[in-house]
Amino acid sequence: MRKKLVVGNWKMHGSRAANASLLNGVKEAGPFNADVAVCVPFPYITETSLALTGQAITFGAQDCSAHEQGAYTGEVSSAMLADIGCRYVIVGHSERRAYHQESDQLVADKAKAALAHGVTPIVCVGETLAEREAGQTEAVVKRQLAAVIHTLTHCIGEIVLAYEPVWAIGTGLTATPEQAQAVHAVLRKQLQAATQKADAMRILYGGSVKPDNAQTLFGQPDIDGGLIGGAALKAADFAAICRAAT
Repeated sequence: MRKKLVVGNWKMHGSRAANASLLNGVKEAGPFNADVAVCVPFPYITETSLALTGQAITFGAQDCSAHEQGAYTGEVSSAMLADIGCRYVIVGHSERRAYHQESDQLVADKAKAALAHGVTPIVCVGETLAEREAGQTEAVVKRQLAAVIHTLTHCIGEIVLAYEPVWAIGTGLTATPEQAQAVHAVLRKQLQAATQKADAMRILYGGSVKPDNAQTLFGQPDIDGGLIGGAALKAADFAAICRAAT
């Protein structure tokens, strides 16, 4: 039985005061039956780690470099993330792929760098609306995952995978539970061909999960939790989603 995982992706939101209030609200609403984590902007990671000391909630970053160290101004390495205790790092989020033209191979290289330092990569895959309407959903997500499988080889079983239909992020649209499950099942099958650990791996859904749809989504057999965007910025909403992941 895979324990559910709920990860809040704060994206480029927050301030010291707002973060403290948000974390306090989430802590007061716990404990939860699911594993819970928050991935916060780089400047707030250390404060977040202190705020979560002694808590079951863990924390992570929203990106990392594929490089170990060097003259890469503005980049943050996985070694640095590990040094400050990050449990997770998101790689390949659709916004990084779209706004920063990150390739499938770069995403795979970032995942490899994270694993090398004991940080669990949350690898995101997903299709745009145009790709879905063209019937390319399965081909797109399998291509994106294939690059990671090829690069990580036997270590692929150590990642968390997240399916985020790009057309359902920040649009108010949400894939039906059946649509989401269908893609998760495709991804699970692809992982099963690559590793014996596939049935124990967690695949998160990341498309406009909210308190009113979380339980139905998480009730699908291959949906093991969520990568939560906007709702993760409201303590009551995020806590409700965490409670739905039982």
